[in-house]
Amino acid sequence: MSFVTCDVSDENEDAVSVVTGLQWHSYGGKKAFHGEIVTVKCFEDNSRVKEHLATPGKGKVLVVDGGGSLRNALIGDMIAANAAENDWEGILIYGVCRDVDELANIDLGVVTLGCVPIKSVRRGEGQLNIPVTFGGVEFVPGHHVYVDNNGVVVSKDNLLA
Repeated sequence: MSFVTCDVSDENEDAVSVVTGLQWHSYGGKKAFHGEIVTVKCFEDNSRVKEHLATPGKGKVLVVDGGGSLRNALIGDMIAANAAENDWEGILIYGVCRDVDELANIDLGVVTLGCVPIKSVRRGEGQLNIPVTFGGVEFVPGHHVYVDNNGVVVSKDNLLA
């Protein structure tokens, strides 16, 4: 289903929260995506991101609170390709990615704060499916997120059903 976050926000202003104060960059093959929120909280360690995106993700978006770090990429082409194979709609990272030319060819939404060529550290750290907050918005597992080139909108309910 096609949507524009501006319209989702305008038509549901009492039912949505809009992420502000952050500059997002879209790198994946999907430029607009939405779905049920699944979360990972980690810092420069993508172990839980990789594990989670290796599971079925139809209708889901992985929201990653990477602490805003610009030092280590939390996703690259191999993890993104695996996520697409597992039917994830997209990934929103409060952090960075790498392999941006390859990400553009993968049928997955990938929106991050930027890119860096440095890979993630792997210490097996991170928390799954806990509420995370960035850009003035709380992302609660089971709620819904809508992402396009205009920004990020969150709601408790699926507004496109």
